[in-house]
Amino acid sequence: MRIVLINPPHTAVGSRVPDDHLPPLGLLAIGGPLIDAGHELRLVDAEFGPMPLDRLVREALEDHPDFVLIGHSGSTSAHPTALLIAGMIKQREPATTVIYGGVFPTYHWRDILAATDVFDFIVRGEGEATVVALVEALEMRQPPASVAGIAFRDELRRPFATQAAMTIADLDAYRVGWELIDTRRYSYWGGKRAVVMQFSRGCPHLCNYCGQRGFWTRWRHRDPRKFAKEIAWLHREHGVELVNLADENPTVSRKAWRAFLDALIAENVPVLIVGSTRADDIVRDADILPLYRKAGVIRWLLGMENTDEQTLQLIRKGGSTSSDREAIRLLRQHGILSMATWVAGFEDEGFRDLWRGFRQLIAYDPDQIQALYVTPHRWTPFFRIAKDRKVIQRARGFGTTNTRCCT
Repeated sequence: MRIVLINPPHTAVGSRVPDDHLPPLGLLAIGGPLIDAGHELRLVDAEFGPMPLDRLVREALEDHPDFVLIGHSGSTSAHPTALLIAGMIKQREPATTVIYGGVFPTYHWRDILAATDVFDFIVRGEGEATVVALVEALEMRQPPASVAGIAFRDELRRPFATQAAMTIADLDAYRVGWELIDTRRYSYWGGKRAVVMQFSRGCPHLCNYCGQRGFWTRWRHRDPRKFAKEIAWLHREHGVELVNLADENPTVSRKAWRAFLDALIAENVPVLIVGSTRADDIVRDADILPLYRKAGVIRWLLGMENTDEQTLQLIRKGGSTSSDREAIRLLRQHGILSMATWVAGFEDEGFRDLWRGFRQLIAYDPDQIQALYVTPHRWTPFFRIAKDRKVIQRARGFGTTNTRCCT
């Protein structure tokens, strides 16, 4: 079957880094299994430019594909754009099957299917096995209801979801379709040839503003040595200089993370690593931080979220201000940059509260600061806290609103 993967241009201009683009890992992750199943695949990455939607649709439909798969890492904010693209595809090629996936459609499948008919199927959760099974079922003219992990409209045009798909236990069982991209087009960290990868999926912690636990269900990791070999192969065969880890928390298991560091050091490739982790994991690993740096780790984003202990308890962060401070100190001691996130909006805050919190964060002395507003996604426990707050500006697009605590 002919299949086109579409990475929509990001709706939020502020989410683009000028002159730097990272490949769409989610689409590549489902692309590999589809290629291995015998299908012909193309990727249209509209983040470059960004590409005008009319041109995007023309390129996607130029060889009359049987299926168009749409997904985006920023699936909530990108949904209005994905909706427009799907509508334009259906207008020009009504027989083309449009499949939609990502975090937002996973949780909002019922709302989406009730509001529009431009998406034929929604893949819920991890897509590697599900999308292969769905395409095979449709190709063989089998009932889609036999495929776990999808949603569609039934014979009466009502939104219907099949049972949830099994969580992928072995993350090495499915490969990333690196052949779908030209790595020379993708860069990060000031022009270094870069890719996005995942060592692990999920997170064992229960932060009430985060929906990743529900999406991934549990924390798992790849084989540390196989993961290191893949990084080394990307460097030697494709010139990759930097890996941006998309993990929520790659360092959960000290044993597995240490095995990966040792394996990557043994590969002896000059690849840099940036990613996100928890401050308490950095403190835990104080004795092996020299291995972090030797393996190429140059920056960690530390999800500190707030500088107030009571707020950290409210959001069930599980960290502490003391470990946050110590993690920054340890990283600097070992030549690793720290980017501290600080989030406003967990409680009703005035300017004085925000200023006090910001001054406390400055006192931590991180190398970089990322300041954010919390978004009360409906699939998170935090939504129940924030849902009754006064709406002062309604967001454009489907199914999202802005409250006093978010943009």
